[in-house]
Amino acid sequence: MKYVIIGGVAGGASAAARLKRLNEDAEIVLFEKGEYISYANCGLPYYIGNTIEDRKKLFVQTPVSFGNRYDVDVRNLNEVTAINRDKKTVSVKNLRNGKEYEEKYDILLLSPGAEPIVPPVPGIDLPNIFTLRNVTDCDRIKVEAVDKMKDNASAVIVGAGFIGLEMAENLRRIGYDVTVVEKAEHVLMPLDWPMAAIVQQHLKDKGVKVITGNGLAAFKGSEDNLVVVLEDGTELSCNLAILSIGVRPNTKLAEAAGLKIGEAKGIWVNEYLQTSDECIFAVGDAIEFPHPVTGKPYCNFLAGPANLQARTVAMNMVYPETVKYQGSVATAIAKVFDLTAASTGLNENNLKKQGIKFQTVITHPAAHATYYPGGSPIHLKLNFDPETGLILGAQAVGTMNVDKQIDAISLLLKHQGTIFDLVNSEHAYAPPFGSAKSPVMFAGMVAENIFAHLMNPIQADELDEILDKGEDINLIDVREIQEFKTGSIQGAENYPVDELREFLEDIDPDKKTVIFCEVGLRGYVASRILMQSGFDEVYNLIGGMKTYRLIGRHLK
Repeated sequence: MKYVIIGGVAGGASAAARLKRLNEDAEIVLFEKGEYISYANCGLPYYIGNTIEDRKKLFVQTPVSFGNRYDVDVRNLNEVTAINRDKKTVSVKNLRNGKEYEEKYDILLLSPGAEPIVPPVPGIDLPNIFTLRNVTDCDRIKVEAVDKMKDNASAVIVGAGFIGLEMAENLRRIGYDVTVVEKAEHVLMPLDWPMAAIVQQHLKDKGVKVITGNGLAAFKGSEDNLVVVLEDGTELSCNLAILSIGVRPNTKLAEAAGLKIGEAKGIWVNEYLQTSDECIFAVGDAIEFPHPVTGKPYCNFLAGPANLQARTVAMNMVYPETVKYQGSVATAIAKVFDLTAASTGLNENNLKKQGIKFQTVITHPAAHATYYPGGSPIHLKLNFDPETGLILGAQAVGTMNVDKQIDAISLLLKHQGTIFDLVNSEHAYAPPFGSAKSPVMFAGMVAENIFAHLMNPIQADELDEILDKGEDINLIDVREIQEFKTGSIQGAENYPVDELREFLEDIDPDKKTVIFCEVGLRGYVASRILMQSGFDEVYNLIGGMKTYRLIGRHLK
Protein backbone atom coordinates (compact mmCIF):
# COMPACT_ATOMS: atom_id res chain seq x y z
CA MET A 1 0.00 0.00 0.00
CA LYS A 2 1.33 3.39 -1.00
CA TYR A 3 0.44 6.38 1.08
CA VAL A 4 1.09 9.93 -0.11
CA ILE A 5 0.90 12.79 2.38
CA ILE A 6 0.70 16.47 1.45
CA GLY A 7 2.02 18.69 4.24
CA GLY A 8 4.83 17.88 6.66
CA VAL A 9 4.17 19.82 9.83
CA ALA A 10 1.93 18.75 12.77
CA GLY A 11 -0.74 16.70 10.99
CA GLY A 12 1.25 15.27 8.11
CA ALA A 13 4.42 14.33 9.94
CA SER A 14 2.56 12.82 12.89
CA ALA A 15 0.37 10.77 10.56
CA ALA A 16 3.40 9.50 8.65
CA ALA A 17 5.11 8.35 11.85
CA ARG A 18 1.94 6.63 13.08
CA LEU A 19 1.38 4.96 9.71
CA LYS A 20 4.84 3.42 9.83
CA ARG A 21 4.35 2.16 13.35
CA LEU A 22 1.11 0.50 12.26
CA ASN A 23 2.45 -0.94 9.02
CA GLU A 24 6.20 -1.39 8.65
CA ASP A 25 5.78 -2.45 5.02
CA ALA A 26 3.90 0.72 4.04
CA GLU A 27 5.42 2.89 1.33
CA ILE A 28 5.06 6.51 2.42
CA VAL A 29 5.91 9.65 0.47
CA LEU A 30 5.69 12.94 2.36
CA PHE A 31 5.57 16.17 0.34
CA GLU A 32 6.30 19.54 1.92
CA LYS A 33 6.61 22.67 -0.20
CA GLY A 34 8.64 24.43 2.49
CA GLU A 35 12.18 23.68 3.54
CA TYR A 36 11.30 22.35 6.98
CA ILE A 37 9.09 19.65 8.45
CA SER A 38 7.94 18.76 11.96
CA TYR A 39 8.75 22.08 13.62
CA ALA A 40 7.26 23.96 16.56
CA ASN A 41 5.00 26.67 15.11
CA CYS A 42 3.94 27.72 18.57
CA GLY A 43 7.53 28.39 19.58
CA LEU A 44 8.25 30.92 16.82
CA PRO A 45 7.33 34.09 18.78
CA TYR A 46 9.60 33.00 21.62
CA TYR A 47 12.54 32.50 19.28
CA ILE A 48 12.00 36.01 17.89
CA GLY A 49 11.98 37.37 21.43
CA ASN A 50 15.15 35.43 22.39
CA THR A 51 13.31 33.43 25.05
CA ILE A 52 14.34 30.43 22.94
CA GLU A 53 17.88 31.25 21.92
CA ASP A 54 18.83 28.10 20.01
CA ARG A 55 17.00 27.94 16.67
CA LYS A 56 17.62 24.19 16.44
CA LYS A 57 15.28 23.61 19.37
CA LEU A 58 12.35 24.60 17.15
CA PHE A 59 12.79 21.44 15.09
CA VAL A 60 11.48 18.10 16.29
CA GLN A 61 12.94 16.36 13.23
CA THR A 62 14.77 17.28 10.05
CA PRO A 63 13.76 15.78 6.70
CA VAL A 64 16.79 13.49 6.86
CA SER A 65 16.36 12.35 10.47
CA PHE A 66 12.63 11.81 10.04
CA GLY A 67 13.15 9.85 6.84
CA ASN A 68 15.79 7.66 8.45
CA ARG A 69 13.83 6.90 11.59
CA TYR A 70 10.51 6.08 9.94
CA ASP A 71 11.66 4.93 6.50
CA VAL A 72 9.62 7.70 4.88
CA ASP A 73 10.47 9.29 1.54
CA VAL A 74 10.51 12.93 2.65
CA ARG A 75 10.49 15.41 -0.22
CA ASN A 76 10.70 18.91 1.10
CA LEU A 77 10.79 21.85 -1.30
CA ASN A 78 8.41 19.83 -3.47
CA GLU A 79 5.04 21.47 -4.04
CA VAL A 80 1.98 19.42 -4.96
CA THR A 81 0.18 21.49 -7.58
CA ALA A 82 -2.77 19.23 -8.40
CA ILE A 83 -4.62 16.09 -7.34
CA ASN A 84 -5.62 13.88 -10.26
CA ARG A 85 -8.35 11.75 -8.71
CA ASP A 86 -9.15 9.86 -11.91
CA LYS A 87 -5.57 8.60 -12.19
CA LYS A 88 -4.91 8.54 -8.42
CA THR A 89 -1.81 10.67 -8.87
CA VAL A 90 -0.60 14.05 -7.66
CA SER A 91 1.24 16.57 -9.82
CA VAL A 92 4.40 17.85 -8.15
CA LYS A 93 6.86 20.65 -8.80
CA ASN A 94 10.40 20.32 -7.48
CA LEU A 95 11.14 23.83 -6.21
CA ARG A 96 14.88 23.19 -6.26
CA ASN A 97 15.15 22.64 -10.01
CA GLY A 98 11.71 23.53 -11.36
CA LYS A 99 11.05 20.04 -12.73
CA GLU A 100 7.47 18.72 -12.68
CA TYR A 101 6.38 15.10 -12.28
CA GLU A 102 3.52 12.89 -11.11
CA GLU A 103 3.40 10.52 -8.15
CA LYS A 104 0.89 7.69 -7.77
CA TYR A 105 -0.97 6.93 -4.56
CA ASP A 106 -3.30 4.31 -3.18
CA ILE A 107 -4.36 6.47 -0.24
CA LEU A 108 -3.82 10.24 -0.09
CA LEU A 109 -3.74 12.39 3.04
CA LEU A 110 -4.16 16.17 2.88
CA SER A 111 -2.58 18.25 5.63
CA PRO A 112 -2.00 21.61 3.92
CA GLY A 113 -2.71 23.67 7.02
CA ALA A 114 -4.01 27.22 6.99
CA GLU A 115 -2.82 30.43 5.38
CA PRO A 116 -2.59 33.83 7.07
CA ILE A 117 -5.20 36.41 6.17
CA VAL A 118 -3.53 39.29 4.36
CA PRO A 119 -6.06 42.05 3.66
CA PRO A 120 -5.90 43.70 0.20
CA VAL A 121 -5.32 47.19 1.56
CA PRO A 122 -3.20 49.87 -0.10
CA GLY A 123 0.51 49.52 0.66
CA ILE A 124 0.31 45.89 1.73
CA ASP A 125 3.43 45.07 -0.30
CA LEU A 126 5.63 47.67 1.39
CA PRO A 127 8.80 46.43 3.16
CA ASN A 128 8.77 45.42 6.81
CA ILE A 129 5.22 44.07 6.83
CA PHE A 130 5.28 40.49 8.07
CA THR A 131 3.07 37.52 8.87
CA LEU A 132 4.18 34.73 11.21
CA ARG A 133 3.06 31.30 10.10
CA ASN A 134 6.21 29.25 9.47
CA VAL A 135 9.97 29.12 9.97
CA THR A 136 10.64 31.18 6.83
CA ASP A 137 8.44 33.99 8.19
CA CYS A 138 10.20 33.70 11.53
CA ASP A 139 13.65 33.93 9.97
CA ARG A 140 12.65 37.03 7.96
CA ILE A 141 11.42 38.78 11.10
CA LYS A 142 14.49 37.71 13.04
CA VAL A 143 16.89 39.04 10.40
CA GLU A 144 15.05 42.20 9.42
CA ALA A 145 13.44 43.24 12.68
CA VAL A 146 15.59 41.81 15.46
CA ASP A 147 19.15 41.55 14.20
CA LYS A 148 18.87 44.96 12.51
CA MET A 149 16.79 46.60 15.25
CA LYS A 150 17.41 50.31 15.64
CA ASP A 151 17.33 52.40 18.78
CA ASN A 152 13.81 53.44 19.79
CA ALA A 153 12.36 50.89 17.39
CA SER A 154 8.59 50.58 17.25
CA ALA A 155 6.22 47.90 16.03
CA VAL A 156 2.53 47.73 15.26
CA ILE A 157 0.77 44.38 15.61
CA VAL A 158 -2.50 44.18 13.69
CA GLY A 159 -4.69 41.65 15.45
CA ALA A 160 -4.90 40.86 19.16
CA GLY A 161 -5.41 37.11 19.13
CA PHE A 162 -3.19 34.65 20.99
CA ILE A 163 -0.27 34.88 18.54
CA GLY A 164 -0.58 38.65 18.22
CA LEU A 165 -0.25 39.10 21.98
CA GLU A 166 2.60 36.61 22.19
CA MET A 167 4.39 38.69 19.58
CA ALA A 168 3.61 41.86 21.53
CA GLU A 169 5.27 40.40 24.60
CA ASN A 170 8.33 39.11 22.77
CA LEU A 171 8.94 42.28 20.75
CA ARG A 172 8.57 44.31 23.94
CA ARG A 173 11.04 41.95 25.59
CA ILE A 174 13.76 42.83 23.08
CA GLY A 175 13.14 46.57 23.34
CA TYR A 176 10.43 47.46 20.84
CA ASP A 177 7.82 50.09 21.56
CA VAL A 178 4.68 48.07 20.74
CA THR A 179 1.17 49.06 19.71
CA VAL A 180 -1.55 46.44 19.28
CA VAL A 181 -4.46 47.23 16.97
CA GLU A 182 -7.67 45.19 17.09
CA LYS A 183 -10.78 45.81 15.00
CA ALA A 184 -13.01 44.07 17.55
CA GLU A 185 -14.04 45.72 20.79
CA HIS A 186 -11.38 44.02 22.90
CA VAL A 187 -8.28 41.84 22.76
CA LEU A 188 -8.45 38.03 22.73
CA MET A 189 -11.90 37.56 21.24
CA PRO A 190 -12.12 33.90 22.42
CA LEU A 191 -12.46 35.48 25.87
CA ASP A 192 -15.56 37.38 26.99
CA TRP A 193 -15.09 41.01 27.96
CA PRO A 194 -14.73 40.63 31.74
CA MET A 195 -11.82 38.21 31.22
CA ALA A 196 -10.32 40.08 28.27
CA ALA A 197 -10.44 43.31 30.28
CA ILE A 198 -7.93 41.85 32.74
CA VAL A 199 -5.53 41.00 29.91
CA GLN A 200 -6.04 44.35 28.20
CA GLN A 201 -5.18 46.28 31.36
CA HIS A 202 -2.13 44.09 31.95
CA LEU A 203 -0.84 44.87 28.45
CA LYS A 204 -1.11 48.58 29.20
CA ASP A 205 0.63 48.10 32.54
CA LYS A 206 3.52 46.49 30.65
CA GLY A 207 3.86 49.48 28.33
CA VAL A 208 1.98 48.09 25.32
CA LYS A 209 -0.38 50.56 23.67
CA VAL A 210 -3.74 48.98 22.89
CA ILE A 211 -6.19 50.30 20.28
CA THR A 212 -9.51 48.45 19.93
CA GLY A 213 -12.59 48.98 17.79
CA ASN A 214 -10.41 50.30 14.99
CA GLY A 215 -9.22 48.23 12.04
CA LEU A 216 -6.47 48.45 9.43
CA ALA A 217 -7.17 50.67 6.40
CA ALA A 218 -3.81 51.03 4.63
CA PHE A 219 -0.04 51.17 4.83
CA LYS A 220 2.12 53.96 3.48
CA GLY A 221 5.64 55.26 3.81
CA SER A 222 9.03 53.79 3.06
CA GLU A 223 11.40 51.15 4.36
CA ASP A 224 12.67 53.50 7.06
CA ASN A 225 9.29 54.95 8.00
CA LEU A 226 6.33 52.61 7.73
CA VAL A 227 2.96 54.17 8.57
CA VAL A 228 -0.07 52.13 9.58
CA VAL A 229 -3.32 53.91 8.72
CA LEU A 230 -6.40 52.90 10.70
CA GLU A 231 -10.04 53.06 9.69
CA ASP A 232 -10.68 56.26 11.64
CA GLY A 233 -7.71 57.98 10.00
CA THR A 234 -5.26 57.48 12.87
CA GLU A 235 -1.67 57.08 11.64
CA LEU A 236 0.90 55.04 13.51
CA SER A 237 4.56 55.32 12.51
CA CYS A 238 6.67 52.24 13.09
CA ASN A 239 9.68 50.26 11.92
CA LEU A 240 7.75 47.05 11.31
CA ALA A 241 4.22 45.71 11.29
CA ILE A 242 3.08 42.18 12.10
CA LEU A 243 -0.18 40.99 10.56
CA SER A 244 -1.91 38.67 13.02
CA ILE A 245 -5.45 39.09 11.75
CA GLY A 246 -6.14 35.38 11.57
CA VAL A 247 -5.91 32.42 9.24
CA ARG A 248 -8.16 30.57 6.81
CA PRO A 249 -8.15 26.90 5.77
CA ASN A 250 -5.87 26.18 2.82
CA THR A 251 -8.34 24.38 0.57
CA LYS A 252 -6.97 25.29 -2.87
CA LEU A 253 -5.86 21.77 -3.84
CA ALA A 254 -9.02 20.17 -2.47
CA GLU A 255 -11.30 22.62 -4.25
CA ALA A 256 -9.46 22.22 -7.56
CA ALA A 257 -9.80 18.44 -7.22
CA GLY A 258 -13.53 18.72 -6.71
CA LEU A 259 -13.55 17.58 -3.10
CA LYS A 260 -16.43 18.75 -0.96
CA ILE A 261 -15.91 22.02 0.91
CA GLY A 262 -18.19 22.48 3.92
CA GLU A 263 -20.27 25.40 5.14
CA ALA A 264 -17.44 26.62 7.40
CA LYS A 265 -15.19 26.81 4.28
CA GLY A 266 -12.95 23.95 5.36
CA ILE A 267 -12.42 20.57 3.70
CA TRP A 268 -15.41 18.39 4.59
CA VAL A 269 -14.54 15.10 6.31
CA ASN A 270 -16.63 12.40 7.94
CA GLU A 271 -16.10 10.99 11.43
CA TYR A 272 -13.22 8.87 10.10
CA LEU A 273 -11.54 11.99 8.64
CA GLN A 274 -12.30 10.78 5.13
CA THR A 275 -13.13 13.36 2.47
CA SER A 276 -15.85 13.05 -0.17
CA ASP A 277 -13.37 10.80 -2.03
CA GLU A 278 -12.99 7.49 -0.20
CA CYS A 279 -9.29 7.30 -1.13
CA ILE A 280 -8.47 10.77 0.24
CA PHE A 281 -8.33 11.77 3.91
CA ALA A 282 -7.63 15.16 5.49
CA VAL A 283 -6.52 16.55 8.86
CA GLY A 284 -5.38 19.73 10.57
CA ASP A 285 -6.16 23.39 10.05
CA ALA A 286 -7.61 22.81 6.58
CA ILE A 287 -10.60 20.73 7.68
CA GLU A 288 -13.91 21.54 9.31
CA PHE A 289 -15.69 19.27 11.76
CA PRO A 290 -18.82 19.48 13.92
CA HIS A 291 -18.29 21.14 17.29
CA PRO A 292 -19.03 18.73 20.17
CA VAL A 293 -21.32 21.30 21.85
CA THR A 294 -23.25 22.79 18.92
CA GLY A 295 -23.02 19.96 16.42
CA LYS A 296 -22.32 22.56 13.75
CA PRO A 297 -19.17 22.51 11.59
CA TYR A 298 -16.34 24.88 12.36
CA CYS A 299 -12.63 25.25 11.68
CA ASN A 300 -10.17 24.81 14.49
CA PHE A 301 -6.59 26.09 14.14
CA LEU A 302 -4.80 24.38 17.03
CA ALA A 303 -1.85 21.99 17.16
CA GLY A 304 -3.31 19.63 19.76
CA PRO A 305 -6.36 18.60 17.72
CA ALA A 306 -4.20 18.32 14.58
CA ASN A 307 -1.93 15.80 16.28
CA LEU A 308 -4.89 13.78 17.57
CA GLN A 309 -6.44 13.81 14.10
CA ALA A 310 -3.14 12.51 12.69
CA ARG A 311 -3.18 9.55 15.06
CA THR A 312 -6.85 8.86 14.30
CA VAL A 313 -6.54 9.14 10.54
CA ALA A 314 -3.52 6.83 10.41
CA MET A 315 -5.57 4.10 12.07
CA ASN A 316 -8.38 4.58 9.58
CA MET A 317 -6.01 4.63 6.61
CA VAL A 318 -4.57 1.26 7.62
CA TYR A 319 -7.68 -0.25 9.23
CA PRO A 320 -10.70 1.41 7.55
CA GLU A 321 -13.41 2.91 9.76
CA THR A 322 -11.75 1.84 13.00
CA VAL A 323 -11.57 5.02 15.09
CA LYS A 324 -14.06 7.89 15.10
CA TYR A 325 -12.81 11.44 15.60
CA GLN A 326 -14.86 13.21 18.29
CA GLY A 327 -14.15 16.82 17.41
CA SER A 328 -12.46 19.63 19.32
CA VAL A 329 -13.78 22.07 21.92
CA ALA A 330 -10.98 24.51 20.98
CA THR A 331 -9.02 24.59 24.23
CA ALA A 332 -6.37 27.30 23.93
CA ILE A 333 -3.89 29.07 26.17
CA ALA A 334 -1.36 31.88 25.92
CA LYS A 335 1.23 33.59 28.06
CA VAL A 336 0.79 37.37 28.06
CA PHE A 337 3.67 38.81 30.09
CA ASP A 338 2.93 37.78 33.70
CA LEU A 339 -0.56 36.50 32.95
CA THR A 340 -1.86 33.27 31.53
CA ALA A 341 -5.10 33.43 29.55
CA ALA A 342 -6.99 30.29 28.53
CA SER A 343 -10.34 29.30 27.09
CA THR A 344 -12.32 26.23 26.15
CA GLY A 345 -15.67 25.71 24.49
CA LEU A 346 -18.01 28.54 23.56
CA ASN A 347 -17.89 32.14 24.72
CA GLU A 348 -20.91 34.42 25.08
CA ASN A 349 -20.59 35.82 21.57
CA ASN A 350 -20.70 32.35 19.99
CA LEU A 351 -23.51 31.20 22.25
CA LYS A 352 -25.63 34.19 21.27
CA LYS A 353 -24.90 33.66 17.57
CA GLN A 354 -25.94 30.02 17.87
CA GLY A 355 -29.08 30.94 19.79
CA ILE A 356 -28.08 28.76 22.74
CA LYS A 357 -29.48 29.66 26.17
CA PHE A 358 -26.80 30.09 28.80
CA GLN A 359 -26.03 31.36 32.26
CA THR A 360 -22.69 32.67 33.46
CA VAL A 361 -20.74 32.68 36.69
CA ILE A 362 -17.52 34.59 37.36
CA THR A 363 -15.38 33.69 40.35
CA HIS A 364 -12.03 34.93 41.65
CA PRO A 365 -10.71 32.13 43.89
CA ALA A 366 -7.12 31.85 45.03
CA ALA A 367 -4.82 29.65 42.95
CA HIS A 368 -3.82 27.82 46.13
CA ALA A 369 -4.52 27.98 49.84
CA THR A 370 -4.60 31.63 50.88
CA TYR A 371 -2.54 31.02 54.01
CA TYR A 372 0.34 29.61 51.95
CA PRO A 373 2.61 32.44 50.71
CA GLY A 374 2.91 33.48 47.09
CA GLY A 375 -0.67 32.94 45.96
CA SER A 376 -2.72 34.99 43.53
CA PRO A 377 -6.30 34.86 42.26
CA ILE A 378 -7.57 32.95 39.27
CA HIS A 379 -10.31 34.80 37.42
CA LEU A 380 -12.64 32.07 36.14
CA LYS A 381 -15.71 32.45 33.93
CA LEU A 382 -18.04 29.52 33.34
CA ASN A 383 -20.87 29.39 30.78
CA PHE A 384 -23.49 26.67 31.26
CA ASP A 385 -26.98 25.61 30.21
CA PRO A 386 -29.44 26.91 32.84
CA GLU A 387 -31.91 24.09 32.13
CA THR A 388 -29.60 21.05 32.07
CA GLY A 389 -26.41 22.25 33.77
CA LEU A 390 -24.38 21.23 30.70
CA ILE A 391 -21.00 22.96 30.54
CA LEU A 392 -20.80 25.16 27.43
CA GLY A 393 -17.47 26.93 27.84
CA ALA A 394 -15.02 28.48 30.25
CA GLN A 395 -12.24 31.03 30.43
CA ALA A 396 -9.54 31.66 33.00
CA VAL A 397 -6.95 34.37 33.56
CA GLY A 398 -4.28 34.50 36.24
CA THR A 399 -0.60 34.18 37.04
CA MET A 400 -0.54 30.54 38.16
CA ASN A 401 -2.45 27.24 37.84
CA VAL A 402 -4.64 28.56 35.01
CA ASP A 403 -3.81 25.64 32.72
CA LYS A 404 -4.76 23.15 35.42
CA GLN A 405 -8.25 24.63 35.81
CA ILE A 406 -9.04 25.05 32.12
CA ASP A 407 -7.80 21.55 31.28
CA ALA A 408 -10.07 20.03 33.93
CA ILE A 409 -13.09 21.86 32.51
CA SER A 410 -12.07 21.02 28.93
CA LEU A 411 -12.02 17.31 29.70
CA LEU A 412 -15.54 17.43 31.13
CA LEU A 413 -16.77 19.67 28.33
CA LYS A 414 -15.46 17.25 25.69
CA HIS A 415 -17.53 14.48 27.26
CA GLN A 416 -20.77 16.43 27.80
CA GLY A 417 -20.02 17.10 31.45
CA THR A 418 -22.20 19.26 33.68
CA ILE A 419 -21.76 21.75 36.49
CA PHE A 420 -22.58 18.86 38.86
CA ASP A 421 -19.53 17.02 37.51
CA LEU A 422 -17.46 20.09 38.42
CA VAL A 423 -18.83 20.03 41.96
CA ASN A 424 -18.01 16.33 42.25
CA SER A 425 -14.61 16.53 40.57
CA GLU A 426 -11.54 15.59 42.58
CA HIS A 427 -8.27 17.48 42.49
CA ALA A 428 -4.92 16.95 44.15
CA TYR A 429 -4.69 19.24 47.15
CA ALA A 430 -1.88 20.50 49.34
CA PRO A 431 -1.47 24.16 50.36
CA PRO A 432 1.30 24.99 47.83
CA PHE A 433 -0.76 23.61 44.94
CA GLY A 434 -4.43 24.31 45.52
CA SER A 435 -7.31 24.57 47.94
CA ALA A 436 -9.64 21.99 49.42
CA LYS A 437 -12.29 23.50 47.14
CA SER A 438 -10.48 23.88 43.85
CA PRO A 439 -11.33 26.87 41.62
CA VAL A 440 -13.10 24.48 39.26
CA MET A 441 -15.19 22.97 42.06
CA PHE A 442 -15.96 26.43 43.43
CA ALA A 443 -17.23 27.67 40.05
CA GLY A 444 -19.38 24.56 39.82
CA MET A 445 -20.82 25.21 43.27
CA VAL A 446 -21.77 28.78 42.38
CA ALA A 447 -23.39 27.53 39.18
CA GLU A 448 -25.23 24.83 41.15
CA ASN A 449 -26.61 27.47 43.53
CA ILE A 450 -28.00 29.36 40.55
CA PHE A 451 -29.37 26.18 39.00
CA ALA A 452 -31.13 25.30 42.28
CA HIS A 453 -32.56 28.86 42.55
CA LEU A 454 -30.68 29.43 45.79
CA MET A 455 -29.25 32.57 44.21
CA ASN A 456 -30.42 34.90 41.47
CA PRO A 457 -27.46 36.18 39.45
CA ILE A 458 -27.08 39.59 37.89
CA GLN A 459 -24.20 40.44 35.56
CA ALA A 460 -22.31 43.74 35.63
CA ASP A 461 -23.72 44.89 32.30
CA GLU A 462 -27.27 44.03 33.44
CA LEU A 463 -26.79 46.13 36.58
CA ASP A 464 -25.49 49.00 34.47
CA GLU A 465 -28.62 48.88 32.30
CA ILE A 466 -30.76 49.17 35.42
CA LEU A 467 -28.70 52.09 36.74
CA ASP A 468 -28.73 53.79 33.32
CA LYS A 469 -32.54 53.77 33.43
CA GLY A 470 -32.57 55.19 36.95
CA GLU A 471 -34.67 52.36 38.36
CA ASP A 472 -35.50 52.65 42.04
CA ILE A 473 -33.81 49.62 43.60
CA ASN A 474 -32.11 48.60 46.79
CA LEU A 475 -28.40 48.56 45.92
CA ILE A 476 -26.50 47.14 48.87
CA ASP A 477 -22.75 46.84 49.38
CA VAL A 478 -22.23 44.15 52.04
CA ARG A 479 -18.48 44.62 52.39
CA GLU A 480 -16.89 46.10 55.51
CA ILE A 481 -17.15 49.87 55.92
CA GLN A 482 -13.41 50.30 55.28
CA GLU A 483 -13.80 48.57 51.91
CA PHE A 484 -16.89 50.63 51.09
CA LYS A 485 -15.00 53.87 51.70
CA THR A 486 -12.33 52.95 49.16
CA GLY A 487 -14.92 53.01 46.37
CA SER A 488 -18.23 51.43 45.50
CA ILE A 489 -21.09 51.61 42.98
CA GLN A 490 -23.04 54.85 42.68
CA GLY A 491 -26.16 54.86 44.85
CA ALA A 492 -25.12 51.90 47.00
CA GLU A 493 -25.84 51.72 50.72
CA ASN A 494 -23.40 49.93 52.99
CA TYR A 495 -24.74 47.15 55.21
CA PRO A 496 -21.89 44.78 56.11
CA VAL A 497 -23.01 41.19 55.85
CA ASP A 498 -22.21 40.39 59.48
CA GLU A 499 -24.58 43.18 60.59
CA LEU A 500 -27.22 42.78 57.86
CA ARG A 501 -29.83 41.12 60.05
CA GLU A 502 -29.84 44.20 62.28
CA PHE A 503 -30.81 46.46 59.36
CA LEU A 504 -33.58 44.41 57.71
CA GLU A 505 -36.23 46.92 58.78
CA ASP A 506 -34.34 49.71 56.99
CA ILE A 507 -34.51 47.94 53.62
CA ASP A 508 -37.69 48.02 51.51
CA PRO A 509 -38.63 44.37 50.81
CA ASP A 510 -40.94 45.36 47.96
CA LYS A 511 -38.14 46.79 45.83
CA LYS A 512 -35.77 44.87 43.60
CA THR A 513 -32.62 44.33 45.66
CA VAL A 514 -29.14 43.97 44.23
CA ILE A 515 -26.40 42.88 46.61
CA PHE A 516 -22.67 42.89 45.99
CA CYS A 517 -19.39 42.31 47.79
CA GLU A 518 -15.81 42.01 46.59
CA VAL A 519 -16.01 38.71 44.70
CA GLY A 520 -19.54 37.39 45.30
CA LEU A 521 -19.26 35.05 48.29
CA ARG A 522 -20.46 37.47 50.98
CA GLY A 523 -23.09 38.64 48.51
CA TYR A 524 -24.39 35.08 48.30
CA VAL A 525 -24.59 34.83 52.09
CA ALA A 526 -26.42 38.17 52.24
CA SER A 527 -28.83 37.20 49.47
CA ARG A 528 -29.75 34.01 51.33
CA ILE A 529 -30.50 36.07 54.44
CA LEU A 530 -32.81 38.39 52.52
CA MET A 531 -34.47 35.67 50.42
CA GLN A 532 -35.42 33.89 53.64
CA SER A 533 -36.60 37.12 55.32
CA GLY A 534 -39.46 38.06 53.03
CA PHE A 535 -37.54 39.73 50.17
CA ASP A 536 -38.96 38.36 46.91
CA GLU A 537 -36.59 39.80 44.30
CA VAL A 538 -32.95 39.57 45.39
CA TYR A 539 -29.96 39.43 43.06
CA ASN A 540 -26.26 38.88 43.70
CA LEU A 541 -23.74 40.66 41.45
CA ILE A 542 -21.70 37.97 39.73
CA GLY A 543 -17.98 38.49 40.22
CA GLY A 544 -18.60 41.30 42.72
CA MET A 545 -16.62 44.53 42.72
CA LYS A 546 -13.55 42.75 41.36
CA THR A 547 -15.38 42.24 38.07
CA TYR A 548 -17.41 45.46 38.17
CA ARG A 549 -14.28 47.61 38.51
CA LEU A 550 -13.09 46.24 35.18
CA ILE A 551 -16.21 46.85 33.12
CA GLY A 552 -18.77 48.79 35.15
CA ARG A 553 -19.92 52.31 34.24
CA HIS A 554 -21.23 53.56 37.60
CA LEU A 555 -18.22 53.48 39.90
CA LYS A 556 -17.88 56.11 42.58
